[in-house]
Amino acid sequence: MFESPAMSSNMPASMMNLYENLCQRCGRTVYQVDRIGPLKDFTFYHSNCFKCAGCGSKLTLKTYCNNQNDQDDKEVYCLSHVPKIGPGHMDGDAVVIRSALNVPKSTNYTSDQIRVRTSLDGEMGVKSPHRQGSHSSSENGHNSSLSDYKYGRFDHTALHIAHALNATKLQKSYLRVLDKPIDSFLDVGVQKQMEMKHRLEEDDLYQRFAKTRQAEDQRLSVVIGEEWEAELAKITNRFEKDLANKKRSREDSKVLTVRHNREKEELEKNMTIKRDQTKEGMTRKMLEHERAATAALVERHSKEMMRLIQEKRLEALDAEDEVRLYPAQPPPPMPPPQAKTEIYLSPEEFAEVDQLAIQVAQEDQKTFTDLVRLLVGHCASDVEKARTIFRWITVKNLNSMSFDDTAHGDTPMALLRGIKYGTESYHVLFKRLCSYAGLHCVVIKGYSKSAGYQPGVCFEDNRFRNSWNAVYVAGAWRYVQCNWGARHLVNAKEVPKPGNKNKSDSLRAAEKRKKDNNLRYEYDDHYFLTDPKEFIYEFFPLQSDWQLLKTTISLKDFEELPFVRSLFFRYGLYFPDDNTKA
Repeated sequence: MFESPAMSSNMPASMMNLYENLCQRCGRTVYQVDRIGPLKDFTFYHSNCFKCAGCGSKLTLKTYCNNQNDQDDKEVYCLSHVPKIGPGHMDGDAVVIRSALNVPKSTNYTSDQIRVRTSLDGEMGVKSPHRQGSHSSSENGHNSSLSDYKYGRFDHTALHIAHALNATKLQKSYLRVLDKPIDSFLDVGVQKQMEMKHRLEEDDLYQRFAKTRQAEDQRLSVVIGEEWEAELAKITNRFEKDLANKKRSREDSKVLTVRHNREKEELEKNMTIKRDQTKEGMTRKMLEHERAATAALVERHSKEMMRLIQEKRLEALDAEDEVRLYPAQPPPPMPPPQAKTEIYLSPEEFAEVDQLAIQVAQEDQKTFTDLVRLLVGHCASDVEKARTIFRWITVKNLNSMSFDDTAHGDTPMALLRGIKYGTESYHVLFKRLCSYAGLHCVVIKGYSKSAGYQPGVCFEDNRFRNSWNAVYVAGAWRYVQCNWGARHLVNAKEVPKPGNKNKSDSLRAAEKRKKDNNLRYEYDDHYFLTDPKEFIYEFFPLQSDWQLLKTTISLKDFEELPFVRSLFFRYGLYFPDDNTKA
């Protein structure tokens, strides 16, 4: 039963508030469609009444202010007309004075903190309670407390001195290897001589690859040709036998001839497909073999170059040089003792070396020696050396670069050309340049949650196999992913299907062009010296030691980790629970 207006008008306001909300400004009922509130003081307004009490300007929930001086004032104001807090009155009712008066009184501590003594030579010193006589201590009854008293002291317990000591400790935790620049102890000609020796060995290896490919191609052509001839002979014999068995009319002979020609065309088509598929499989196997042989050769060359640099470094080392020697042999993989933020907080700290790498990238270098000398010739820190190499690689936009096809196979530009067309890789280039700079670097193989990955996908085959680097800088092994640091994938959400055996060459070429169009070259600092606890969300090494974690995880655990990208960590986000799963 609804109440009449007369009944509701006679109802007390306190009773009406139990059933409806009233506007703080006009006192009328506020309905849902026209309600503003409740505000912080549990008041409501009509949308037209929600205005500044001082100037009448329209307010919103983001722009209104309350009177902080008077808690009984329920009005709303704009920022310009809200009553300001005036200057405080310093009487016994002031909050600051009341707080000071309530502090427990001390006996002689205050005077001891500020009292100074003047020695005979005019030096000023702080008088510590520890230096007072026993009479003063016993007189105030604080013998036991004085031994623990530390107020106003200027030793290692002082707050500002403790902060300084902690800052020094933080800087000491970063093992900064201050090495001599490579130009000061290794002659350019000596390093180039070894590079030319390595180049001859690589040329010999590439020539063997070419001869092997040519021989396999000829062998495949012979095998396919013999098989085609045998099948063609079977079809021809069957056709001739059909014609000879019975007398055929002209129409029958014509039908048999048409069928025979169709069978020959079908045979030629099938044999062509078989030849292409066999050749593709053979090429894939040979490419894997060539990459393995090339990686082994690069590994041997890197060790020889590192040995040369280490020998020359020791020869040029003086007894008075205060440097921390870079290890001659690569240390075993261990979790880094410091986080990335303890090495550098912002990429701006590398502004000078980054600019150097960008300038060097504007020109082409014919040898690795010339390139590395331009990049790290004057770097005295191993971190700076790795940084300049990383930035030189990541600043190269391969989509906009044109290459000379006659470039030598083992020059920097030829390797970049190979990376663009899929015959070379970023991690091999980074490892090679690190060896010329005197840095230990390894190639790590494993799985990655790369383009096309979706949560729930299992790593059962080679669809998501990947490789990256670990470089030994700042006293520990640290991750570097030049490929992901240089390129971003966009709009690549389809999971690659295993096999793809029935796809035509034109379809594969179209997919390759689509993938290239999805590549956006943009530098990402996250993939330089990435912390293992963040790197593990995207990359899983096949060798558990190279997880660089205190507690390693399994492949199943890796699959269940939340799927996040570098942007997640760049915003300073993290998962508070290490057991968080996707």
